[in-house]
Amino acid sequence: MEKVFTKRSILFGFLLVAFIIVFEIILARLSLPAWPAFMVMIFFFVVHEDTKKSPNILIGGLAGIACVVLSEIFIDALQPLIGYEAAKLLFIGLFVYSIVLLQEAIPYVFNSFAFMFFLVAALAMPTAKVSPYIWMSIELIVGGIFILGILGINRLVAVLLKD
Repeated sequence: MEKVFTKRSILFGFLLVAFIIVFEIILARLSLPAWPAFMVMIFFFVVHEDTKKSPNILIGGLAGIACVVLSEIFIDALQPLIGYEAAKLLFIGLFVYSIVLLQEAIPYVFNSFAFMFFLVAALAMPTAKVSPYIWMSIELIVGGIFILGILGINRLVAVLLKD
């Protein structure tokens, strides 16, 4: 049982939950969606808190949300010529193909994080209460704070548990 519930995991988990609750309350009071920042947090854990992957997450996420804005412009421009569904599918195809072609050349922008943020932002768009530009700001600023917060919590836990 001790290996499952270590002092480190108990303390880290407690501090992380407190951190999450504080930011959830702040963003809710400001009537701002928290999902862009929490996606950054989740992806940071997915990459095992590898700080070298932070730019890929933050810039890729920003690019993914920006592509939702670009997709609307693209679809509006092509809809009269090829129809809504064809324009939407063409944009998605070009976006995915760009990720495949450019992921080695420009990995900060064209990556799986961009694709996932694009997908979630596109799904959130019909019920959005704020602009995607606000989402981008939250993703970049609060998401960056979340990464720094996780690193800070790790350092604090290390100091507190130092024997």
